[in-house]
Amino acid sequence: MITNDQVTWVILAGGQASRMGGQDKGLIPYQGKPLVRHVLDAILPITRSAFICANRNIQTYTQFAPVIQDQITGYAGPLAGLHSALSHSKTEWTGILPCDGPFVDPAIITRFYQATVAPGKVFVAHDGENIQPVYALVHCSVLPQLTRYLREGERKVALFYKQTGAVNVDCSDIASMFTNMNTPEQLNYHKEG
Repeated sequence: MITNDQVTWVILAGGQASRMGGQDKGLIPYQGKPLVRHVLDAILPITRSAFICANRNIQTYTQFAPVIQDQITGYAGPLAGLHSALSHSKTEWTGILPCDGPFVDPAIITRFYQATVAPGKVFVAHDGENIQPVYALVHCSVLPQLTRYLREGERKVALFYKQTGAVNVDCSDIASMFTNMNTPEQLNYHKEG
C-alpha cells in the first residue's frame, strides 16, 4: 500500500464552468467558504501535498494552496488538468479531485491508497453505478500516454481510462460525496437543503 509521501493531490479548478454561467466554480461561496476550501479542508489533515490546478483567478487561489495551470490551453477538460498535475508532480502518484465537490469524504484517500495493492496505473472512484472520473489516483508513468492522447485531440476521460486499464475503486458506501455543484440550481438546492 502506498503512503502520503508517494502522492501529490491536485484539485481541478481549471474549467470554464459554462453550466454555472461562467463563474469560477472553485471560488463560489458555499456554507461560508469557497467550494475549493471545502475540498482542501477535507483532505489536508490526511495528505502531505496539495495543489490547485486553475486557469484564472490565480492570485485568489494561491491564498488556499500552491497553484499550477494547464499546459494544454483552451480549456481542454479534466484530462488537461490531470496532464498538468502529472507534469508538475514530484511524487510517484498523483491524485485528482474536483473543486466543485464540497462533500468529499476523507475516507476516499485511504481507499485509493489501499487499492494500489492491486496491479494498475490508474485507479478511479466508482459510486456503485458509474465511475467518477475526476476522483482518481494515477501513476507517473501514465504521463507519456496521456500526452499522446491529448495531442491527438482526444478529450474523453472514460475512454482514456479504459485504454489504461483503469481499476475501479468501490466507493458505493460513500457515494453521496460525489454530489457536485455544476449548476446554480444544484448550488441553491444544497444551500437550502
